[in-house]
Amino acid sequence: MTTTVLDVEVPARAPFSTVLRRSQELSIIDLGGNQAVDFLCYDAADTAKRYSAAATVAAQHNIFLTTGSVLRTGEGTPLVTVVADTCGRHDTLGGACSKESNSLRYGQHTRFQHACADNFLIEGSKWGLGKRDLVSNVNWYMNVPVEADGTLGIVDGLSAPGLEVRLRAETDVLVLVSNCPQINNPCNGFDPTPVRMVVTEPERAA
Repeated sequence: MTTTVLDVEVPARAPFSTVLRRSQELSIIDLGGNQAVDFLCYDAADTAKRYSAAATVAAQHNIFLTTGSVLRTGEGTPLVTVVADTCGRHDTLGGACSKESNSLRYGQHTRFQHACADNFLIEGSKWGLGKRDLVSNVNWYMNVPVEADGTLGIVDGLSAPGLEVRLRAETDVLVLVSNCPQINNPCNGFDPTPVRMVVTEPERAA
């Protein structure tokens, strides 16, 4: 049995953050389908210990995340484990959209569009984090295949309404989320939609 400690809907394009206590689980539910959810996590007691894409990929010998994947710090310490996944594959390579990357990829007219980097900075500031604390992030539900020539694509997502990825905290973890505002590529089906965040914890023995 579990107890729900948080259940919120994060609007399209909006940021979100929370601290997961050890053994708590966070479910990220794609309400509308085909919505990319950018994600960073840190050791809540020492935010210098943070998610490392390189250490995570090297430890699991796979660039994609799914059930059983462990998100690790640069030292290899587990932060969260994917304990359930009804989508099947999530991205570690695509990074977060920014004003700079938008203007480079899609033209100067997109420079002033809101971006995931903005969301991470806004939400991270609530926890004393700044630009130097932002690292390459996870993109839940985003479909970034690697082509035979090594190039990356950002293509239609694999998700659908109601799909869920569930993460278990292996220590106290600060989570930052950007419910991606990108409208220039298919990662959100060109139409960002809300997602649901549910935090649960095991019931304590009497």
